[in-house]
Amino acid sequence: MLNDLYHHLNPVAFSVGPFAVRWYGLAYLAGFVLTALIMWRVSRRWKVDVSGDELYSVVISCCIGVIVGARLAYVLFYGAGYYLSHPLEIFALNEGGMSFHGGVAGALVAGLICCRTYGLCFRTLADMAVIGAPCGLFFGRLANFVNGELWGKPTDLPWGVVFETGGNVARHPSQLYEALLEGVVLLVVMVALSRKLPPRPQGTFLGTFLLLYGIFRFLIEFVRLPDAQIGYLFGTGWLTMGQVLSTPLIAIGIVELVLARRRGWAQRGHVGPEPEQDASLG
Repeated sequence: MLNDLYHHLNPVAFSVGPFAVRWYGLAYLAGFVLTALIMWRVSRRWKVDVSGDELYSVVISCCIGVIVGARLAYVLFYGAGYYLSHPLEIFALNEGGMSFHGGVAGALVAGLICCRTYGLCFRTLADMAVIGAPCGLFFGRLANFVNGELWGKPTDLPWGVVFETGGNVARHPSQLYEALLEGVVLLVVMVALSRKLPPRPQGTFLGTFLLLYGIFRFLIEFVRLPDAQIGYLFGTGWLTMGQVLSTPLIAIGIVELVLARRRGWAQRGHVGPEPEQDASLG
């Protein structure tokens, strides 16, 4: 039973003297490393003209963008004014409080700046990055489960979990639902799309990722309780901040997929004059 399993989970993976290494931090590390490895393998298979140093720079930039963007978005959208009176706690990353929506925005902005610096094609690199991004989502949601946070509404289903911070009632393990949909299912879809050679039109993967993540997150919010300091929005009794922030991702994903069909694919990482392409590449 998951109830019995949860009570044996410890958010701290191991300690070295006074320093505690948490599963949440290891989840971020695993997500970044696996995404970088997938990007490298995809770049070789697609024959994208990008060096190891350039790819490394893009990955590091996106890692910084994810952390900064995720924290700032949480402070702005989920802080409920708390950080206005406690500004120094904005930097207390060890206390948690990260927003995936902000992480996506931060990664895209940082990646765009890095790509322009090195003369790389942003959408080509973005397409490769989002193929591996579900790995980070998978490990991150598992870490949420280990931490006993972001749990769902009460349920009488056999896989309901009793969380120590959620009262003496079985709840939807919404973290595991998200790990399955945003992690496993989304990864399978992205990898399946990437197997086609020549690659699909630029922006196909970015658009697909944003669209599916937005849909999955919007649906799961119906069984996941909103943050206590915010609650449901506009007195609806069902609309959450997660759903509000997911809606633009769905819209952007659709727009990106429509534009991708007109854009075609540039089989290289650097920007420059477009060579004549065979019709089959479109």
